Amino acid sequence: MISGILLKRYSGFYYVYAEGRVWECSLRGRFRIRDQEFITGDRVKILPGTGNKATIEEVVERRNSLVRPTIANVDQAFLVFALVSPKPDLNLLDRLILQVTAAGIKPVLILTKVDLAQDRKGGAEGLFPAEGLDFYRELGYDVIKVSTKTGEGIAEVQKFIDGKVSVLAGPSGVGKSSLVNALSPGMELKTGEISQKLKRGRHTTRHVELMVCGEGLLADTPGFSSLYLPSMKREELSAYFNEFEQAPGACRFANCQHHKEPDCAVKAAVEAGMIQSSRYEHYCQFLEEVIAAERRY
Repeated sequence: MISGILLKRYSGFYYVYAEGRVWECSLRGRFRIRDQEFITGDRVKILPGTGNKATIEEVVERRNSLVRPTIANVDQAFLVFALVSPKPDLNLLDRLILQVTAAGIKPVLILTKVDLAQDRKGGAEGLFPAEGLDFYRELGYDVIKVSTKTGEGIAEVQKFIDGKVSVLAGPSGVGKSSLVNALSPGMELKTGEISQKLKRGRHTTRHVELMVCGEGLLADTPGFSSLYLPSMKREELSAYFNEFEQAPGACRFANCQHHKEPDCAVKAAVEAGMIQSSRYEHYCQFLEEVIAAERRY
C-alpha cells in the first residue's frame, strides 16, 4: 500500500494524489458498510490496481479540519484580502486568523491588487494604503503582497506552497481564483467580476478540491463574508491576541478580561498606541460573542 491525500470526490470515485500522480480510487466494502465520511485533505492508504486505478484501504486519523471550507489536514491557510475593491474587512480577517489558529493551522496573510493600492494619487474609491496592514507582520504573521497583473509576490507565495497542504480563504472578489491562475497557468479557473452596485464579489468557486500546485497542494474555496467563532471559554480568547502579552505592566486583576475592568494594562497599551485599536475593538466584539455563546449553551 502507498500513502496519499484525497484531492476530491466525483461521480462515486475518489481521486488521490500519491507518489507524484493522481489515482482514481474506489472504496473497499468495509468502508461502505461503516458509512465512512471522506473529506478533501484526508490522508489515506491505497492499494494500486491496473493503470491509475486503486482502492482505498485505510484512512489516517485527521490532524485538523475546517468546517467552512470543509477540508482536513491543512498545514497553512492563505487569508486573501484585496487592498482595493473590495476594501479589506479587518474584522473578518481577525475572525479568520482566530478560526484557523484555533484549528492548529498557520495563517498567512496575502494582500492582492497591490498595484492598485500603490497608485494612491488616483483617488480610486475604496482605496486602502498598501502599508496599511503591515502591523500584522509586526505581530508575527507572514504577510505577502501580490499583484496578479505585474507578477509581484507570486514566486514568494509558491515558496510557501511547496511541500505543504494549503487552503485559500477570504471574501469573494479579492482575486483568489486569479491568484491560482497565476500560480498554475494551466488551471484556467473561472474568475468573476466585482459587482459595481454592491462592491462585493460574486461567488465563482462552488466546491472544495485540492490541486497540485508546484511542489505542494492548494485548495481554492468558496468565498464567504461571515464566520462564527470557534467554541471557547471567555478566558481563552486573549491568547489569540498575542500582542496583549507584550503590554507593559500588569492588570489589577489576575483574571482580567481586558474589557470593562479598571487598571487594565492592555487598555492602557491601546490608549498609548502600543496595541492597534482595530485589533482591540475586534477583541471586545469577539469577547461579547463568546460570553453570549456561554450563556446559551
